[in-house]
Amino acid sequence: MENNTTIFQDVTQVLNLTGMPLKPLEEQVITIFLTMLICGVGIAGNVMVVLVVLRTKHMVTPTNCYLVSLAVADLIVLLAAGLPNISDVVAFWIYGYTGCLCITYLQYLGINVSSCSITAFTIERYIAICHSIKAQFICTVSRAKRIIAGVWVFTSLYCIMWFFLVDIHETAYANGVVVTCGYRVSRSLYMPIYFLDFTLFYVIPLIVATVLYGLIAKILFMSPLPTDLSDRAGGGSVHQGHSNSTKANKGAVSARKQITKMLAVVVVLFALLWMPYRTLVVVNSLVNPPYHNTWFLLFCRMCIYTNSAINPIIYNLMSQKFRVAFKKLCKCKRRDKEKTAEYNMPMYYGMIKDLSHESNELVTEQEEVKRCNVTDDETSTFSIS
Repeated sequence: MENNTTIFQDVTQVLNLTGMPLKPLEEQVITIFLTMLICGVGIAGNVMVVLVVLRTKHMVTPTNCYLVSLAVADLIVLLAAGLPNISDVVAFWIYGYTGCLCITYLQYLGINVSSCSITAFTIERYIAICHSIKAQFICTVSRAKRIIAGVWVFTSLYCIMWFFLVDIHETAYANGVVVTCGYRVSRSLYMPIYFLDFTLFYVIPLIVATVLYGLIAKILFMSPLPTDLSDRAGGGSVHQGHSNSTKANKGAVSARKQITKMLAVVVVLFALLWMPYRTLVVVNSLVNPPYHNTWFLLFCRMCIYTNSAINPIIYNLMSQKFRVAFKKLCKCKRRDKEKTAEYNMPMYYGMIKDLSHESNELVTEQEEVKRCNVTDDETSTFSIS
C-alpha cells in the first residue's frame, strides 16, 4: 500500500529554495472529517466483533474465528494507515525513522492478513456446504485457529521486507525542512515487489473466491431441497417427526444461505473498494509521469479505510446471530455502568423490610445477569452452520 504521507523520491536529501508546500484548507477539513468518521466507526465495530465472539460461547465457530482475524487485521489498517493520515494532512511526517518502518510494516501486515482471512473463510464455506461430510472433520474451531496462526506467521515474515524498503526523506525549503516517509529503492526495483504483492493478496484471492462462490451458489441456491432427509434419518414412520425434521432442514439451509450471502458481500466489497487504488498503481507503473491527482488519491484512501470499517456493519445488517450478539453486548455494558453508579450511591435501610420484595429483586437481578450472558439455549435458533 502506498504510504499515506509519501511522494516517492530516490534520494534522502533534496534542496529546494521555494517555500514549503501547504495543503489547501478544504483538503485538510475533508480529509480529517472523513478519516475520523470512517476510522471511528471502523475501530468501534471491529472491536465489537472481537468481543462478541470471544465472550459468547455459541459464537465461537470456524467461520467466526476467521472473521475475528479479519477484524483484527482491519483494526491494524485503520490504526496504522488511517490515523497517521490525519497528522499528515496538517503537517508532515512526525513519527521519525522508526515510525516510518513500523507503520509501513503494519499497513502491509493488516492488508495482507485481511486478504488471507477472506480467502480462508471462503474455502471453509466451500468445504462446509459442498463437502458437508468431510466438513465435520475438517471445519473445526481448533483447525481454524491453527490456520489463522499460520496466516499471521506467514504474513508477518513476508512483510519483513518492508523494513528494508522504506526510509525517511528530507527536503530543505527556504522556510524549513519537510520530512516524508518513502521508498528506499528506485521505482523500477519496487514494481516487481508490488506486482508480487498485488498477485498474491488481490488477484489470486478474488479468483479463488469467484470460483468457490460459484460452486457454492450451484449447490446452495440452484439444487432442490432434499425432502427425504428425515426419512433416511429416522425411518419416516411418524408424521410429526417428519414435519419437524423437514422444518429443521429448511432452517439449516436458510441459515447457510444467510451466512453465505453475508460473506459473499464482504468479498465483493473487498474487490470493489480496493479496485481504485490497485488500478491507479497499475496505471502509474505504465505511464510517465504518474497520475497523482490529489482528490483521486484521497478517494482511493477513503475506499481502503471504508473496506476496513464496513464489515461489522454488514454483519449487523445481514446476520441475525451477530445482530443479537451486538445488542446483548451493548446492553451488558450499559447495565454494568448503571450498576456501578448504583453501588456508589449511599444506601439507607428501613427497620422493617419486605422479605418477599427483597427476594424478588434478587431474582430479577440474577435473571438480568443471565440474560446479559447469552447462553447456547437462548440463541440456538440463530446458530449458523
